[in-house]
Amino acid sequence: MATNRASVPRSAAVSKGYNFASSWEQNAPMTEQQQAAIVALSHAVAERPFPAKPDNLSGECNGMSVSTKHSNMEESGDIKAVLVNTNQFYNWFIDLEAAMKSETEEKYQHYVSTLTERIQTCNNILQQVDETLDLFDDLQLQHQAVATKTKTLHDACDRLLIEKQRLIEFAESLRSKLNYFDELENVANSFYSPTMNVANENFLPLLKRLDECISYVESNPQYAESGVYLVKFRQLQSRALSMIRTHISSVLKNTTSQVQAAMLNSGGSKASVSEGVEASIIYVRFKAAASELKPVLEEIESRSQRREYVQILADCHRLYCEHRLSLIKDIVQQRISVFSKKEALPSLTRSGCAYLMQVCQLEHQLFDHFFPSSSEDISSLAPLIDPLCTYLYDTLRPKLIHETNIDTLCELVEILKVEVLGEQLSRRSESLAGLRPTLDRILADVHERLTFRARTHIRDEIANYIPFDEDLDYPAKLEQSAELKSEVISDNRSADVSKFWYPPLEKTVSCLSKLYQCLEQEVFTGLAQEAVEVCSISIQKASKLIMKRSSHMDGQLFLIKHLLILREQIAPFDIEFSVTHKELDFSHLLDHLRRILRGQASLFDWSRSTSLARTLSPRVLESQIDAKKELEKNLKATCEEFIMSVTKLLVDPMLSFVTKVTAVKAALSSGTQNPKLESVMARPLKDHAFAKPATVAEIVQKVSAALQQELPRVMEKMKLYLQNSSTRTILFKPIKTNIVEAHIQVQKLLESEYSSEELKGVIDMVSIHDLQAQLDSLL
Repeated sequence: MATNRASVPRSAAVSKGYNFASSWEQNAPMTEQQQAAIVALSHAVAERPFPAKPDNLSGECNGMSVSTKHSNMEESGDIKAVLVNTNQFYNWFIDLEAAMKSETEEKYQHYVSTLTERIQTCNNILQQVDETLDLFDDLQLQHQAVATKTKTLHDACDRLLIEKQRLIEFAESLRSKLNYFDELENVANSFYSPTMNVANENFLPLLKRLDECISYVESNPQYAESGVYLVKFRQLQSRALSMIRTHISSVLKNTTSQVQAAMLNSGGSKASVSEGVEASIIYVRFKAAASELKPVLEEIESRSQRREYVQILADCHRLYCEHRLSLIKDIVQQRISVFSKKEALPSLTRSGCAYLMQVCQLEHQLFDHFFPSSSEDISSLAPLIDPLCTYLYDTLRPKLIHETNIDTLCELVEILKVEVLGEQLSRRSESLAGLRPTLDRILADVHERLTFRARTHIRDEIANYIPFDEDLDYPAKLEQSAELKSEVISDNRSADVSKFWYPPLEKTVSCLSKLYQCLEQEVFTGLAQEAVEVCSISIQKASKLIMKRSSHMDGQLFLIKHLLILREQIAPFDIEFSVTHKELDFSHLLDHLRRILRGQASLFDWSRSTSLARTLSPRVLESQIDAKKELEKNLKATCEEFIMSVTKLLVDPMLSFVTKVTAVKAALSSGTQNPKLESVMARPLKDHAFAKPATVAEIVQKVSAALQQELPRVMEKMKLYLQNSSTRTILFKPIKTNIVEAHIQVQKLLESEYSSEELKGVIDMVSIHDLQAQLDSLL
């Protein structure tokens, strides 16, 4: 039965169930406890009992029907049925087999049904899952759509927020811009209010707001009706500035009236008020007014970059200066007038400048209280300072014009240039800067007058000087000078040697010494060149007169002496004595006109040099005159002339003898056509009449006598005229050289033409060594 049971083919349900179980086993493994339970259960059902004996077993042979009853196999371990025939057996077996099959498959069927139910459930679940997944997909699509819409909505919201913020900012910006235009009505109502004035605490803030509105409208002309608003704003600004101008003028006018009344009460007249009272009244009360106007004036100065405020500030400066000038002009004018009546021109200049500087310093300090930011600009106080300076200038100008004394004019230059401009004005330059133009103008007038007087002095006192007899009394004048010097030396007093100079020389040196520090270098150079030139000419004229009056040598030494003094005195002046003169030369016009009249040139030939333009155009001739070089040239020529005249005075016989000898030798060397004359010339030199030993001895004696008699007198004159020994040595050196050279030439001629007996016995010429010793002893 086991074999039959084993050979029973498996049904499809069993296979499906097995496969499902295997798959289930793989997909859902059991734990060890679960496996142990299954093993125990399999052992329990391993042995199955036979089925029970059927209650009624009937069968027919023909029908072979068997009915069996199954009993509980568990109650009996064996089969208790009684089988009659094979048919019954087979029926029973079939029934048994069916029962076994049914029993065997029951759990599988149950399992299958369970699985089927579960599969159905799973299928339902899967279907539900699919439906759920489909729902999830739809939900995801919907989520994506919602997310997209949400993002779009967020972006739209962000854009709307940005747009809202931009619109808010635009609205605020528009409102801020419109505020400038809306302020027109507010500011206008405030400014036109009957209670509004400059002293009102809201005035300055309103003015500041008005300036801001004007600046904004000016910088944005593209806005609609900006031009209309700008005109209206400017009208309000003009009204406000007019109120300020009126207020400042009123305060200054009231203060001025108070000061004038106080001055009248204290002194009777403004000009007679004492300085202490004057300072307390004029300045202290105005300082109080400055405190009252300070807020308004500070606002005006802080906005001085704007054109409108520049004008109102200038008006305030003008009003201030007008009121201050009305107070102090009579006082200043009266003080300067008092100085003018009591003091000379230098003292008047010094006192007037000192007083004017004091007034200007006080006025500058007071002005600084009113306008602290504008006080550095000297032009601000010009309407006040210039009239005050004009009083001093108008007082000094007529006196300067009539001043002829060069010393006084030089003193004025020193006062203005050194004391006033150099010391006082430079020390207080900021507060006194307004005085400089007037002081420079006065100094320029003094320079001009000094230059004119210097030229007049050079022309009248130097160039056109007419000497007196005592001016030309040389050498007697020098002898008096020597006596005076000896007396001065014995009395230990200093002597003024310049009074023994020729007057034009003394005037020239004195004039240049005074002008050197007073005039500008260019002006002084021209004057110095002119003065030196005319002085040199004047000295030369005087030298010629002295030559006629005394002697030729006195005239020469006089000229050398004074030219040396002039050169020495102008040496310290650090200037160039050269001046370039330009003049127009029309001398060529006459020649051109003659050529035109002759037809040799055309008047209208513009292409040639003889054209009308060239004919009528003058030539510009430039000539440079250096007075110092001319002086050196004249001095050199005079010294050379003096050296030659002294040389001729001393050794002229020897020079004539040497000349004759030279002429004879020249005639012999050139030959002659006259035989008689040639025979005469061919004779020995000592046979000629001019060269006989006795004649030569006479020549030597004359020269020796001149050296012993005339040369000492020449040296005495040189000592009298030239006190400097080095100068005399320099001047005498070429004279000595000429004397010695003349003796050397004569001695060589004598040694070549005469015998030693004639030389020693007849001629007896001094030796060169003794001659040099004799000449050296004279120095």
